Amino acid sequence: MVAGAVVIHQSIPVLDVQYRCTAKEIEGIVNMSAAAAAPSSPAFRQAERGLEAAAAAAVDLTVPEMDLSASTEPPQFVPSIRSGSFSDIGHRSFMEDEHIRIDDLSAPLGSLLRCPAPSAFYAVFDGHGGPDAAAYIKRHAIRFLFEDAKFPWASSEADKDFVESVENSVRQAFLLADLAMAEDCTVSSSSGTTALTALVFGRLLLVANAGDCRAVLCRKGKAVEMSQDHKPIHASERQRVEQCGAFVYDGYLNGVLSVTRALGDWDLKVPPSPLIPEPEFRHAVLTEDDEFLIIGCDGIWDVMSSQYAVSVVRRGLRRHDDPQRCARELVMEALRLNTADNLTVVVICFSESMAIRLRPVATGSSVPD
Repeated sequence: MVAGAVVIHQSIPVLDVQYRCTAKEIEGIVNMSAAAAAPSSPAFRQAERGLEAAAAAAVDLTVPEMDLSASTEPPQFVPSIRSGSFSDIGHRSFMEDEHIRIDDLSAPLGSLLRCPAPSAFYAVFDGHGGPDAAAYIKRHAIRFLFEDAKFPWASSEADKDFVESVENSVRQAFLLADLAMAEDCTVSSSSGTTALTALVFGRLLLVANAGDCRAVLCRKGKAVEMSQDHKPIHASERQRVEQCGAFVYDGYLNGVLSVTRALGDWDLKVPPSPLIPEPEFRHAVLTEDDEFLIIGCDGIWDVMSSQYAVSVVRRGLRRHDDPQRCARELVMEALRLNTADNLTVVVICFSESMAIRLRPVATGSSVPD
């Protein structure tokens, strides 16, 4: 989904201009009537010299070459980042969700970050088997990602190797975090967490996901999935699980866990384990058509579709243009729809004022907006 460059061929029209000498330019020219002197006469020679002077003073009629690259290229869209988040314990007895929301990465990282601006980082972690794993990953995520994983530097998101380098660093950070929990005695071996991260560098949006959290991009009012839910019922995940010698029973991995990818859960990771921390990636180059991103734990997605969530947020932005209130409204809507899980959602807007940009969804959509 990379916006292609538009090459414009522009021809230069032929100028049809009449050039006239001014009174000043002919001031020294002798008026030659029908009775003018012969070419050898002094009067003729004076007139000839006047014409030569006028020609020398004439304006240069050369048409300069136009710089089409500067005049025909539309200005690039530059995201203006702002966000809001909200969490609720829901109907559970304790909270296992965590999240990170950093609109400006240069503030906490300083010289560690040399990437295209704006730079932002968001994450949601949906824990299970207790709150230890999700809390641990939230506490150490910045170190794993931007220090230990040797995050790449680049001056432009258009760098052809930059996306691949970022993906490699994020993948390494997920694996480092998973191993670190195995060695940290403060984290129970039965505790685990799903993890979804979203990075913005200039116009680049990159999402990494391991588990059943979800990222949804709103483009012209339509939901664009930026992640895949890693559940045992998903065909490709089920195939991978069965190839490892494991099984899916009643929608659960080995009849125990509702996800096929997670960090932690070391009591279940006996080789060859089908439960892996390996994230999957999706990325997009943001344009003015991209309005906002929603990332949330499965307590949201258990009771509503991606398009429904996009419509709830769009409706809120048109009313009050506040992503913090939109995040709360989305959580309240999930509670109204009787979700049974903890709830966490982050809403990231890509413009300073969304109310002006938002347009109604195309006619025929059955989704409220």
